[in-house]
Amino acid sequence: MTVEDPPDDDPRKAERDAILRALAPVVEGVAATFGPVCEVVLHDYRHPENSVVAVAGDVTGRAVGAAMSEIGMRVLARGDDADDELNYVTRTGTGRTLKSSTMVLRDSAGTVFGALCVNVDVTEVGRAQSLLAALAGAGGPPTDAPVTTFGDDIDSVVDALLDTHLPPERTWAGLERSRRLALFRALDERGVFAVRRAIEQVAARLGISRASAYSHLSQARTDAAPGPHATSEGAHP
Repeated sequence: MTVEDPPDDDPRKAERDAILRALAPVVEGVAATFGPVCEVVLHDYRHPENSVVAVAGDVTGRAVGAAMSEIGMRVLARGDDADDELNYVTRTGTGRTLKSSTMVLRDSAGTVFGALCVNVDVTEVGRAQSLLAALAGAGGPPTDAPVTTFGDDIDSVVDALLDTHLPPERTWAGLERSRRLALFRALDERGVFAVRRAIEQVAARLGISRASAYSHLSQARTDAAPGPHATSEGAHP
């Protein structure tokens, strides 16, 4: 479909010209607002071979007098049934990634005769997102990540780990032996007993003797897969 311009004496022709003149400073203003990553292009579809009547910014390399893109051709094909296309992603021939919007222009009769297009180069944004995802540990949503406690002092961290691994509403006396050993094994695997005096802290929290705590830790390590264990002053009598 081509956009037929009314005769010179038809008020709609003057109306279309006036709309394009009014939007020309908007082109400059929007581009200036978003900076060098933004390009704004004003199209007059009455002249598809050189539809660009105003342009600000340099994302796609076009200038006044340039032809419409395939997106403009798609709008033309839809005629007066064309709708705005907002926030779509496309790529340039040089591999730049663009986030774009095409807003159709209509006269008072509802006839589509042009478009105001905004192209934002988001190539570097995509690269930054990839970098941030890698730094954050891409591969699973944040809810899949284990909870980490950051305390003001090491005692608060040990307490938090103990609270995490002690079954809720269960006391040491209410745990069968296998659960007691599993508790010490879990704490040991997380490095709790590499902390000085952690064995005393755990024993006090559980209400058991220091000797009993050492005994359970030794048994938990014996039952675990063979291999050397980290030692510290706090982990051995």
